[in-house]
Amino acid sequence: MFEQRVHRSKFASAIAIGELIYHSAVHSIRVSHRHALWSIFINMLQAVIFVLSFYAMFEILGMRRNAIRGDFLLYLMSGIFLYMTHVKTLGAVAGAGTATSPMMKHAPMNTAVLIGAAALSTLYIQILSLFLILFVYHVAFTPITIDQPVYAMGMLLLAWFTGIGVGLVLLSMRPWAPQFVSVFSQVYQRANMIASGKMFVANSLPGYMVAMFDWNPLFHAIDQCRGFVFLNYTPHNSSIAYPLLVGVGLCMLGLMGEFYTRRHVSLSWDAKR
Repeated sequence: MFEQRVHRSKFASAIAIGELIYHSAVHSIRVSHRHALWSIFINMLQAVIFVLSFYAMFEILGMRRNAIRGDFLLYLMSGIFLYMTHVKTLGAVAGAGTATSPMMKHAPMNTAVLIGAAALSTLYIQILSLFLILFVYHVAFTPITIDQPVYAMGMLLLAWFTGIGVGLVLLSMRPWAPQFVSVFSQVYQRANMIASGKMFVANSLPGYMVAMFDWNPLFHAIDQCRGFVFLNYTPHNSSIAYPLLVGVGLCMLGLMGEFYTRRHVSLSWDAKR
């Protein structure tokens, strides 16, 4: 009754939504730490621990000869960075606020802003961590050369996009079955430690083993990324179109499910549990 309506053009509305997403993304980055740089440092530390642990495992098991000819740590990082971007985006989007979140009580907010902020904040942290780690490795240890850096970055964005798709599907299911979504999310992230293909070269796999992994869009993104990172590696068992189409399909399913859930979800569902 006492609300003052402001009529905006489509361009002004887009600017307002972009501003909301920006502030929500900043809030998402700083929600767990008082200082945003600390969140970036924690993410970099996780990536470094991943790289060092896999490096030690490859050395102990004698698996370095199975890697691509070139910089071995760059081979490890090309898989670990895409894996971390995918699973962290999945977790952030799946954990974004629903229609019953307290933040939704504020008039300008909507679920699209929360989902966009969760996805963009994760991408920002991952890309910044990626550049900082590669810069330190290039300057302090050994110079590195990436054959096609623009296309390699495109595969990182593709892993991020597929993570958004899986996260949207889980987000739409969360109000209906929160325990199942939580368990499935953890199982999916743990399974991708192996199923993503970051520990081996796809071209070296026999046909029956390729069939065990090629259902995973992250497997294709990592293999294609290594084809763009290394000059002497050409992927034969993966494609770019498959993860792109899977990501589009999952996003469509997730958005339709989120729209349906938003129209039916109630605070009483959580009260029953």
